[in-house]
Amino acid sequence: MLPNRGRGLGSLLSDSELVVSQKVAAFKGVKELELDKIQAGAFQPRTDFDETAIRELAESIKVHGIIQPITVRELEKDKFEIISGERRYRAALKAGLTKVPAYIRDVDDQRSLEMALIENIQRENLNPIEIALSYQRMINECNLLQEELGGRVGKNRTTVNNYLRLLQLPAEIQTGLILGLLSVGQARPLITLEDKLFQIELYKRIIEQDLSARKVEQLVKEENTFEREASALDRYREDMRIEEITLKGKTLVPIKINISDIEKGHVSIKFSNDEQLETILRKLESIKA
Repeated sequence: MLPNRGRGLGSLLSDSELVVSQKVAAFKGVKELELDKIQAGAFQPRTDFDETAIRELAESIKVHGIIQPITVRELEKDKFEIISGERRYRAALKAGLTKVPAYIRDVDDQRSLEMALIENIQRENLNPIEIALSYQRMINECNLLQEELGGRVGKNRTTVNNYLRLLQLPAEIQTGLILGLLSVGQARPLITLEDKLFQIELYKRIIEQDLSARKVEQLVKEENTFEREASALDRYREDMRIEEITLKGKTLVPIKINISDIEKGHVSIKFSNDEQLETILRKLESIKA
């Protein structure tokens, strides 16, 4: 082994990173690659790029250049695919660069997917649903168990499972997480709710009233306690209340369902004149059809 005397700290750190890189995937060196020979990664987990952030990064690149090389793999001669660093690649294009520095790895599809997902999870500002989908892809496409996945991304099994459970939420709530309208802490308690209508209702209250995660947990606990302890008649009345809301929403008709016992009660509809009655009957008939 050659002595290290006289070598700079940067050089030693570079060697250290290289050793790690060789253990992770075959390392073929760093090159200046022409941008027109590089294509976006097929396994990029990020679905939305912040254009403002890209422009700001492009301005920085114009002044300082690209400090951290992107990582690519060679698909064929003079054709490369990004494994990680697509934001830097996009910003370089916007900055007017023709070449970028790149680490070149010799990896197959599965390893490329795993590297792209792990790099993004650890280093990029992914939203919770992008993280959850990345975890799910690694489990499905890399054939990993949750424990193995946790080890790869530096998270415990509980954290991984909490993210994966977010994918059980209705699309509307997942969209709220993507847009940052609520946090993971606010959304997580909603997963345990069986009543999907109450789930959406509480989601809207979180946004409108800026409910804390602790308050959401309390409301969910109260709802779940009611579900367990409510009598059969209470549950039937609650079901009919939901049915009443659904009918009003579909028909815009002033329907009232009054319950006296299980499967007993009466439905009342208010109207002021014959014309209004005919309109109501037509709307009800359209539902029946």
